[in-house]
Amino acid sequence: MSNRAVLEVIALDEEDAVAAQAGGADRLELVTDMAADGLTPSTTGFAAIRAAVDIPLRVMLRLTDGFEAGDAGQVDALVRRAAELREAGATEFVLGFLTPDGEPDLVAVERLLTVIDGCRWTFHRAVDRAADRDALRKQLADLPGLDTYLTAGAATGVDDGLATLKAEAARSGSGDPGYEPQILVGGGLRLDHLPELRAAGLDAFHIGGAARPRGWTAPVSADAVREWRAALDA
Repeated sequence: MSNRAVLEVIALDEEDAVAAQAGGADRLELVTDMAADGLTPSTTGFAAIRAAVDIPLRVMLRLTDGFEAGDAGQVDALVRRAAELREAGATEFVLGFLTPDGEPDLVAVERLLTVIDGCRWTFHRAVDRAADRDALRKQLADLPGLDTYLTAGAATGVDDGLATLKAEAARSGSGDPGYEPQILVGGGLRLDHLPELRAAGLDAFHIGGAARPRGWTAPVSADAVREWRAALDA
């Protein structure tokens, strides 16, 4: 079995996707509007990226900035968008919502799960804003398709979340409810974090701005992705 670490890269369009795959990305997270920290792409945007690359794509399901799903009308709109993306061929997703009290919004999450119908999905960095991340993991443990947590270990990023990431990595594979999904490290992640994280057994990493040395107004750099691939493979 391969021990190759997973490298996931944020892609906004086909140009990003092609460059990320050329640089060695294993998977893409598809979003739009990074000014709002990544929202759901259009169905046509998804289809164009799907036609441009042949690596797995995880599609963001979120229509508003922040980690609350919104009112009933906003949740209805998101469910419709998820159904459209599923019909267009999307098979992997990224989602996750909290209540105002920092509890997992199981109503919104479960409504989306009925539409994506058993597809694999990532619970994104809402986990880093949860009132109790251990309790959240346990509450989500039996939801179908959940195979990944995207997390920095802290709301403020990997620098502050290293201890939490290592502690949660130590519980992976322990049989503890909620700790079966893979930890995908992202949020202020830098190359110099990798040796410590890899030594702790972490094997999946997510980059956005780090793949764009010229900023979010410029496309993904294949060379930047290649540098991360080389560091993970070293």
